[in-house]
Amino acid sequence: MIESVPVRCPACRRDHLYAAPVYPCACGAPLAPPLLRAAPPEPITHRTWTDDWVTVRCPACERQDQWPQPELGCPCGAVLRIAVRPVSAPLRRPSPAPARLIPPPSPAASRPSFRPVTIRTARDAVTAAAMYLRWLGFTDVVRPGNGASAGIDLRGTGVVAQVDPSTRPTSLRDVECLWLNGLAASAHGVCFSLAGYADEARTRADGLGIPLFVMDLTGCPQPVNAPADELITTVT
Repeated sequence: MIESVPVRCPACRRDHLYAAPVYPCACGAPLAPPLLRAAPPEPITHRTWTDDWVTVRCPACERQDQWPQPELGCPCGAVLRIAVRPVSAPLRRPSPAPARLIPPPSPAASRPSFRPVTIRTARDAVTAAAMYLRWLGFTDVVRPGNGASAGIDLRGTGVVAQVDPSTRPTSLRDVECLWLNGLAASAHGVCFSLAGYADEARTRADGLGIPLFVMDLTGCPQPVNAPADELITTVT
């Protein structure tokens, strides 16, 4: 049962009942950060990478990993950081065993040549990624509706994808957010980027089994890690 804690906004003194969001652990067990009931909420005025993530231990498999810091948005406009019970053991960051991402039947040997679309806008980049995933065999890939999770640009049966059309390398946080969204949707994540990936993002993606692709302005994705190579050559 998910724990709920009373939270009083320090700005407007309004009372709330808060329950942390649940995500599946890599072992499959549902997991929510354990809330620290006695600690007052902290208004968020400045964000940093360290403050946006907390260490959580899964009681089922004992693994520790980084989890999104619980937050509560008050109607008065304040955003509150909810305290989490700290993990007593030293932090370790093992990666789950990478799972093979196998598309629906579309044998590599029988695929026609991929026909890319020229990328001129961010929307073109998403279109090119969608066409590529369909070419791989994920024929029902579409852009999700307005209620989709942030950071998910494409969704299909068993797959979610993020498309980064910016001029900065895709970050570690982007990769981990994609992985968490995939866990929440019981789907595998695939990432596309125009500017490549930060070194730590590539390392983390390798450990999580997330295929990474880069795209140039011709709209033709190229694999940049082993999971992406495996995805392209999978014959089902």
